[in-house]
Amino acid sequence: MTNYEIESQEWWVQRWTDLLNSYRFKKRLERGRKYAKEGNILSIDFQGSEVKAKVQGTAPEPYHLSISIDPFTDEDWNYVVETMGQKAVYSAQLLAGEMPHDIEGVFTASGLSLFPFTLSEVHSRCSCPDPKNPCKHIAAVYYELGDRFSEDPFVLFQLRGRTKEQILDQLRRLRSKVAGENVKKTPTKSSNKESKPTSPTVLNIEQFWQYNEPLDPSLVVISPSPESRTVLDLLGKIPLAAVDEQVMNYLKGVYQAVSQQAMITALNRDK
Repeated sequence: MTNYEIESQEWWVQRWTDLLNSYRFKKRLERGRKYAKEGNILSIDFQGSEVKAKVQGTAPEPYHLSISIDPFTDEDWNYVVETMGQKAVYSAQLLAGEMPHDIEGVFTASGLSLFPFTLSEVHSRCSCPDPKNPCKHIAAVYYELGDRFSEDPFVLFQLRGRTKEQILDQLRRLRSKVAGENVKKTPTKSSNKESKPTSPTVLNIEQFWQYNEPLDPSLVVISPSPESRTVLDLLGKIPLAAVDEQVMNYLKGVYQAVSQQAMITALNRDK
């Protein structure tokens, strides 16, 4: 089942779905939804900020199409990323696959909109003979993009001109720079020419594992496992007859929520 068929969607996916639902020619989108559901989309690839896709129609050969949104300028993106870098919670949530709920405020502060206001702002073309736009092939890819947004929020950023790697790399460099400036501002004690005898250190067992000094963010990278498996997957099927698929899905949801909160807490050291 695809995400655009599920009632409960991530808020950023819901924004994209609402954009599609605002289109007045509903039947065209419904035909596209059916195409996506039946697996007529053969491939989707990103070429920069443009989406290239192949969709099988009624003709023997698949149709080629492209979809794009006006990308932001480098100046706009630098401002946005610098603003995101001021809050560790943004990078933590994005690394965890979650779009921060107030992320739009970062863009609107610079006079930008992360999401298109209308479907006419989404540029698309298809090699099919249908003169109307969107045709059912383009509409199918619109719905498939909703799935991609759900799996990886950075796909939406890529449509606006920046990849996941570019954004995270810039965030890390900004945080490293801030950490370096904080180290320079920290006053150091002047050393005396004559060293004074030091008293023996008293070992406090309760504080043995504590470390109260700030860690250099350039040396510490906290990110989710590259594998999608969770602890529940590693444990395998729980040997209890009462544990059905619905319970397992609930436990997986709880595990994901706890993992995201743990990452947010770990990276939110500078607040």
